[in-house]
Amino acid sequence: MVTQMKKVVTRFAPSPTGFLHIGGARTALFNWLFTRHHGGEFRIRVEDTDRKRSTDEAVDAIFEGLNWLGLKADNEVVFQYANRERHAEIVHKLLAQGKAYRCYSSKEELTEMRETAKAEGRPLGYDGRWRDRDRSEAPEGVDPVIRFKAPKEGQTLIADLVQGDVITQNEQLDDMILLRADGSPTYMLSVVVDDYDMGVTHVIRGDDHLTNAARQAQLILAIGWELPIYAHIPLIHGPDGAKLSKRHGALGVDAYRDMGYLPDALKNYLLRLGWGHGDDEVISETQAIEWFDLDGVGKSPSRFDFTKLENLNGIYMRETASDQTLANGCLPFLEQKLERSLTDDEKATLQNALGELKNRAKNLIDLADNAAFLFASRPLIIIPKAMKALNDDAKVVLGKIHSQLCEVSDWNKDTLQSTIEKFVETEEIGFGKVAQPLRAALTGSNVSPGISEVLDWLGKEESLTRIKDQH
Repeated sequence: MVTQMKKVVTRFAPSPTGFLHIGGARTALFNWLFTRHHGGEFRIRVEDTDRKRSTDEAVDAIFEGLNWLGLKADNEVVFQYANRERHAEIVHKLLAQGKAYRCYSSKEELTEMRETAKAEGRPLGYDGRWRDRDRSEAPEGVDPVIRFKAPKEGQTLIADLVQGDVITQNEQLDDMILLRADGSPTYMLSVVVDDYDMGVTHVIRGDDHLTNAARQAQLILAIGWELPIYAHIPLIHGPDGAKLSKRHGALGVDAYRDMGYLPDALKNYLLRLGWGHGDDEVISETQAIEWFDLDGVGKSPSRFDFTKLENLNGIYMRETASDQTLANGCLPFLEQKLERSLTDDEKATLQNALGELKNRAKNLIDLADNAAFLFASRPLIIIPKAMKALNDDAKVVLGKIHSQLCEVSDWNKDTLQSTIEKFVETEEIGFGKVAQPLRAALTGSNVSPGISEVLDWLGKEESLTRIKDQH
């Protein structure tokens, strides 16, 4: 739901330390759909303040994943590190207002605080010893950090659109650092300032950030800004109910692309992880934009089911994706398998065959595997199961059908089917007695689409040559 009149602005804010995580992709999708549903603006902010871990390669990987999914920003991308002077400016205003202070505590003192708090059963935070001390007491040669003077009484309320009202007792929160000793801003500060400067109205993110929300809300109110509307969505878990991790398999969006999944199918699957619309499973992008809102997001974590994703992808391949899309998608996998590029004529053959080949595939790699026989070099490698269909009797049958096919002038699947049926009738044999040897000779396999279709796709010359190789 939207409780304010101004234009909805959301943001997706990845840290460029690796690939686009599948959970991050879902967060981006929810933000994108929410803004599309409400006619708002979807923005992207790269949170690159951790200079040691942030890399250009990771930035490229994140945007490659977002672009593959079709989740592009509506405005210029913001890089957080570039705004560090603005972040520091806000802190110095808080200092001047007495809402922040310089802290000279050493690492040893901080360690002692934590150990004492732990022994006494108190929260393991900073004890505020420099909160009200005079700067004249500061030790020489020590660069201070600047801490936020957090409220110590009362409570902080986050009215979350997914989690409901989340209340934190202020005494549980210590005075967080805003600027480090070297003057660099912390993540907690940078997020608050950038959200305000970007005009973000709704912060939609994983519920692992829920603990940050109260601290950030305190800072926002101290600065004098209006709180954004929060929506913390549950994380994605693995099939075993544990937080999704490397041991569950692929974590990055790039891995799903490389496994041959369609971006629309993956988006549909991610949409249904934690959000529902009745019993609808296959949901188009148009429907998703029309239907999506935060009141459909559940509070419980969702379990990633690879089998369901595979089945959904198969549906998209058979019923939704165009043959042109499938041809373009499977081409890199096919050319890698063949170790060569396809000619323009071969690409046309591929697209012509996809109407049948896609029915036996659950991903683009399957599709490439199914299509590879069309462009295989002679002599074909015959798999063992297919070789059983090429006994001496079968080779005699192949010789006879080869002669019949040589006489076919109008080479199309209907004429070819008729020719095979007449041959079966004349020879008084079962259809399988000719179909199975033909399948083995033409494809090298014991499984394929209809024989007449295969003959049509291969063309007369290639078909006759492959048959002759085996009789």
